[in-house]
Amino acid sequence: MYSVIVVPPSCGSVIEQLRIGTGERVEFGRAESGRGGLTIAHEGVPRVAGEIAAHRTFWLLSNLSEDQTYVVENPEGAGEHIKVAPGRVEAPVPFELSRVTLPAAGDLLSFDVWAPRHVFRSVERGGLEGTGTVPAFALDRTKRYFAVLAALCERRLRGEPRAPLPAVEEIVERLRPSWPKVSRSAVYWNIDYLAVKLRLRPGPETAEAGRRTHGKKESLASLALRFDLVREDDLVVLAPVPSGAKR
Repeated sequence: MYSVIVVPPSCGSVIEQLRIGTGERVEFGRAESGRGGLTIAHEGVPRVAGEIAAHRTFWLLSNLSEDQTYVVENPEGAGEHIKVAPGRVEAPVPFELSRVTLPAAGDLLSFDVWAPRHVFRSVERGGLEGTGTVPAFALDRTKRYFAVLAALCERRLRGEPRAPLPAVEEIVERLRPSWPKVSRSAVYWNIDYLAVKLRLRPGPETAEAGRRTHGKKESLASLALRFDLVREDDLVVLAPVPSGAKR
């Protein structure tokens, strides 16, 4: 079972994503790897630039360059990031969503790494001993992906069970008051991430892009509402609806 997903630059298909499980490793760099690594075709990137290793619900980054520091940022944070110095091996990365940035001959190149298997359990165990039960769906309500899911389900949670799901553009406008820099691409990105995190089967990759997104939205909303992953009380993550405004 994979625990970490490496998303190449300009990734347009789930087929291009690299999935690795605990103990497995993926190299990245300019040279093509016969072991299924990530190739970054830029003259400023070392032939073997680094390595990513999966470890349970987080991952480790090795910087194999001689003189370049790599930066790993949390795209959802307020500048939250870590720096991995040249030669540093197996630096632990704590973010569920990460963007790795490599300086390369005047350019900044980046790719994403997802660790969607983060798990949470209730502190209240009722006096029981032993290992806690792992939840079926681990969602962090402080993350932007949860706000996207809430916006997706809002109409149906507010008493309109047959309401059509909002278009991506409508989700963008709904989130803008609390997320000023939201964009269509950011919403698409979070929908893709939710589909992976909630373990939905990907749609046919030959389908038109718009149809794939619509299918993911329907599947996400159906799953979230069926299993109460988002409740009406969770809509507090969204800005209040102005009086008289259309939801």
